[in-house]
Amino acid sequence: MKENRIRKIVTGGVLSALLIVLGATGLGFIMLPMGAITVLQVPVIIAAILEGPVVGIFTGLLFGVFSIVQAAIIGVTPADLAFLHYPLIAIVPRILIGPAAWLVYSLLSGRLFRAGEPGFARETAATAAGAIVGSLVNTILVLSAFALFLPGLVSRQLIVGLASLNGTVEAGFSAAIALAVILPWKGISRGKTSRLNAE
Repeated sequence: MKENRIRKIVTGGVLSALLIVLGATGLGFIMLPMGAITVLQVPVIIAAILEGPVVGIFTGLLFGVFSIVQAAIIGVTPADLAFLHYPLIAIVPRILIGPAAWLVYSLLSGRLFRAGEPGFARETAATAAGAIVGSLVNTILVLSAFALFLPGLVSRQLIVGLASLNGTVEAGFSAAIALAVILPWKGISRGKTSRLNAE
């Protein structure tokens, strides 16, 4: 039990540090023709799937707080102004990323019902689905908050465009990165789990 708690703390700390580095250096934003795509939700998703919803909530909270701090320092966009005037817009959606990703992953992998170790295909599908849902929760809730609290600042057309285009791309990136990190981490190869993961 103590080792499990220590592992959760270490994993959450490492992924939180990664989130801060990605945000502070700009590496967490991928510039595409239609705008910037963020991958800052990925450490939150990975933390939740690997270590559970509580670690996901903590990492998501850090994501939200970091968004507010970053907006205060270098904020220039309407989103930055919104985060400063309505901090809950930055915090609440990010807190929910982890639990959403964990729940979907746990349901599809069978871990929520202690159905045993899933095979490679099921683990892959569950991880990808959890990452996609976690990313979409962030996109949809943040944009919905903009529409609800700041209808004059962000047009409805822009919100729909961001949700359909950026949201889709971010969900795809989230799934790809989560699979690249989580599957090797768990020692899954060719449908078998490693002895370390089984323990």
